[in-house]
Amino acid sequence: MEYNTKREHLTIPEYGRHVHKMINHATRLTDKVEQQKCVDAIIAFMGQMNPHLRDVKEFTHKLWDHLHIMSDFKLDIKSPYPKPEAEKLEEKPEPMTYPSNKIRFSYYGNTIPTMIKTAMKMEGSEKEIMTGMIANQMKKSYILFNESSVDNNIIRLHLKQMSNDELKLADDFEFIRSASVRQGGANSNKKNNGKKKNYKKNYKKNY
Repeated sequence: MEYNTKREHLTIPEYGRHVHKMINHATRLTDKVEQQKCVDAIIAFMGQMNPHLRDVKEFTHKLWDHLHIMSDFKLDIKSPYPKPEAEKLEEKPEPMTYPSNKIRFSYYGNTIPTMIKTAMKMEGSEKEIMTGMIANQMKKSYILFNESSVDNNIIRLHLKQMSNDELKLADDFEFIRSASVRQGGANSNKKNNGKKKNYKKNYKKNY
């Protein structure tokens, strides 16, 4: 028995060993006409693996690129698309920089600071409405993190700190009630539990 580990390395394993063998055979052909016929047949065979994409131009272009790559760029044939450059394929992408933004309060996530920056650029009533929406969202996030009661003054303080004292709530601003936030989460859990129970009942009936 011959193990795959002892066989020739597959450049693109998704196409299988038979496709690679056919391409190797095509590279050894000296008759250009026969070589072109062989390559066209190989492209048609490769397209059969995804017949619903066979006539899509982008997919066909990818097949020809893969053909050149698997032949180690040894095929000098007529192609409807330009031959890919081996140098570009070997180029390594530049390393991505790790995000340097620091979240001051982890339970607010990264969305709240972004919303605050947006609100700081607003003016008039639009800014006031946006500030109120942010404050209520902060309270929801805080309750999900802490589950116990939250003092509205804490939310005011955090909003002040995160906006560098630029966003201020009106003295008579009414926060969303903590009970409504918890009740919403409890109701969703009840609905999910109810679905599980019904599923179990149906399961027993069917079986």
